[in-house]
Amino acid sequence: MTAKTRDQIAALPLRLAKGGVIEVLLVTSRETKRWIVPKGWPMKGLKDRQAAALEAQEEAGVKGHVLRDAIGTYAYWRRAEDHFQLCTVAVFALKVEKQLKSWKERGQRETRWENVLEAAHLVSEPELSTLIVRLPANRRVLKLLSKG
Repeated sequence: MTAKTRDQIAALPLRLAKGGVIEVLLVTSRETKRWIVPKGWPMKGLKDRQAAALEAQEEAGVKGHVLRDAIGTYAYWRRAEDHFQLCTVAVFALKVEKQLKSWKERGQRETRWENVLEAAHLVSEPELSTLIVRLPANRRVLKLLSKG
């Protein structure tokens, strides 16, 4: 029996630090405490980029401008109680414009800003790591981050 792949959406919260260095905001997963990006399921009534932005607000306490189209995808095995589910995640770059003092999942997760190489090293999913490493060469991301 083959399990169906489930689709998810994720936000990749970004900012430009001193010297034009791109930084990525990572969060921990609630159960295993692995470093991940804010992600969840598509939401009825919201475009995927809007749902990704909402996940970033709920999981990481950040708001900002999200790119219209995903900058890439990655796959991972999601652990359920009695099985694993293959998920494909569409990743939307989000330029962080505001960090909230409190948010929905603040007490359940840690957050951490890291440069591209460190963030890529901390996440477990190889395809997500590759996507992060390639950020400085992504013209759409650079254009997003350079906007006023």
